[in-house]
Amino acid sequence: MKRWHLWLIAGLFLAGGAVTVVKLSRRDAPHTGAGGPAPGRVDARAPADVRIRVEVLNATRTQGLARRATFYLRDHGFDVVASGNARELRDSTLIIDRTRHPAWATLVANAMDGAPVLSRPDSSRYLDVSVLIGRNWRPPAEPFYP
Repeated sequence: MKRWHLWLIAGLFLAGGAVTVVKLSRRDAPHTGAGGPAPGRVDARAPADVRIRVEVLNATRTQGLARRATFYLRDHGFDVVASGNARELRDSTLIIDRTRHPAWATLVANAMDGAPVLSRPDSSRYLDVSVLIGRNWRPPAEPFYP
């Protein structure tokens, strides 16, 4: 066998090993997609020492959107305590501050692609923020791990 054949075979083994290491390291990485937030999406997270209780309501006819948003917000550290369907349909997503913590509502709004925030304090609810998901919100693509 010629010397260049040996070098070629050795190079292929090294490249295959490097690809395997990269795939394994990505599999153990936290769920952030391919290297961070999608273009135009802010990677807003709840502070580690604060429990922000969130309600997610689907205000569209798209089934499962509240569930997807629940998983998405939980991945970002928010405590989603309730989810379901809204009474009215909406074209755009709306964040409602329920406890006069505008910074918390803004964090949730940033996570939801910069949705507008409305302050409507309601002490009868056991939550801090309500999210009304409108037709304009697109869930992030889920990473593919074969």
